[in-house]
Amino acid sequence: MKLLVTGSAGHLGEALVRSLRRQGHEVTGLDRLASPFTDVQGSILDAALVARCVNGVDAVLHTATLHKPHVATHRLQDFVDTNISGTLCLLEAAVAAGVGAFVYTSTTSTFGEAMRPGPGEPAAWVTEATMPVTRNIYGATKLAAEDLCRTVHLRHGLPCIVLRTSRFFAEVDDDPALRGRYSDANIKLNELLNRRVDLQDVVDAHVCAVDRAGAIGFDRYVISATSPFQPEHLAALRGQADALLRDLVPSHVVPYAERGWSVFPDFDRVYVNQKARDELGWAPRHEFAQAVACLTRGEDWRSPLAREVGRKPYHPDNTGFVGDGPYPV
Repeated sequence: MKLLVTGSAGHLGEALVRSLRRQGHEVTGLDRLASPFTDVQGSILDAALVARCVNGVDAVLHTATLHKPHVATHRLQDFVDTNISGTLCLLEAAVAAGVGAFVYTSTTSTFGEAMRPGPGEPAAWVTEATMPVTRNIYGATKLAAEDLCRTVHLRHGLPCIVLRTSRFFAEVDDDPALRGRYSDANIKLNELLNRRVDLQDVVDAHVCAVDRAGAIGFDRYVISATSPFQPEHLAALRGQADALLRDLVPSHVVPYAERGWSVFPDFDRVYVNQKARDELGWAPRHEFAQAVACLTRGEDWRSPLAREVGRKPYHPDNTGFVGDGPYPV
């Protein structure tokens, strides 16, 4: 297939270009930043440039975005321009060019306050049926772009799949208190239980979405690692998560103890990927028990692709930090 990947200098964009080319596809990487995986350097707001890039492609995989870290450094209008207007520019070009599939990379941040239970409430069970309650310009503009995908599909028939991805970045956590208490590796492994996904599995979800877009038409999917937690565990996750996990995945106890790690005592949410597995045929390979098995063998639990892509700065000083962290909101 001939494919266009936007945001090719970013984490996911680079991973997609690497993977799709290895699979034998003809891939054009579009980004405003130069990189080894950017073939066309320019803005997704440039309608003429976008039209040239989209011409003749079978599918568009749209990852380009302003992210949560940019909330502290960019204007609200910048988010509207990139995340909403840029997406609309791509959608309209895709319709005009007769593209067969449009895959939009969204975020679980669209759920916002819906993922934050109050004191004494059970953890949130987050599925596609959860009503978003956005809490910042990032989530608001990503949700608006999702709705644009639906609108263009309904009006023009362009098959559009929205993937709400959970955390897959390699950067340190946004919470300074959490960083002070747990090692970075401990945090990320804990997050595989409820709110993280490996980069390889995100790439695989996008490939599945391209394949299934024509049959589905339009839909939204949560993309996160498969959690061992179930609805009956939600109350215990608020304060008793360690004891619960000792019953569910006891294999973690020894390798965690050897490293001086611990499980978070409290989890406020669980992302549920069942719909994506059922309807997209997506089979994520990286989850908590598998990662623990890697720890036990002394191996890196991350996929080779995640290790290849590594970390990327969000800000010009290359530290990824603004104020007290990389996501200061």
